[in-house]
This record gives sequence, C-alpha cells and structure tokens, in this order.
Amino acid sequence: MQTKLIIVLVTLACATLPAKAARLTVDDKASLWPRASATDKIDFSTRMGRAFHTLSPKLDAAYFMRCLEETANIGDTKDLRLEEMVRTCISLVRDEAE
Repeated sequence: MQTKLIIVLVTLACATLPAKAARLTVDDKASLWPRASATDKIDFSTRMGRAFHTLSPKLDAAYFMRCLEETANIGDTKDLRLEEMVRTCISLVRDEAE
C-alpha cells in the first residue's frame, strides 16, 4: 500500500514538472501569446521589463504587457517570434522620444 502511494505521488510530481518548466521565451512564436496563461504573460512581461528598463523608464512590465497584448491582437502574427514583438515595443518608445 505504501509503495503504491509513493508511486502515485512521484507520478503526480513528475507530471507537474513540464508545466512549471514551460515559460514563454523570445524564441517562441508570437501566435502563442494569445493562448498563454496570464501567469506566463506576467512572467514574460516582467522579465522583459527588467531587461529593458535601463533603456527607458517607460519600458517596464506593465508597458510590455500592454504592448504585447495589443501587438498580438493586431494582424497576423503566425510568422513572428516574440523577440520581434518585443523589438517593436521597444522601437515604439524610442520613436516617441524623437
């Protein structure tokens, strides 16, 4: 009985590992953004905000969340990667400064 319980617990623990390891990366297709969970979107936006905040104070997590949401919902993103969407968001802030 105890062996069966251990097997079930190990199986459940292993089943949750891939879900925690799956994070949005800049290499992912932009078409994944609309289907990603809110937690994944917040995590990705936070990482981008930390990485690019030194370029401009406007480039924070809230900005990236808003910009990526808008960018992903406009047009056809099937061939784009998240990296290209992030670059677009950065260029929009740079264009405002000029």
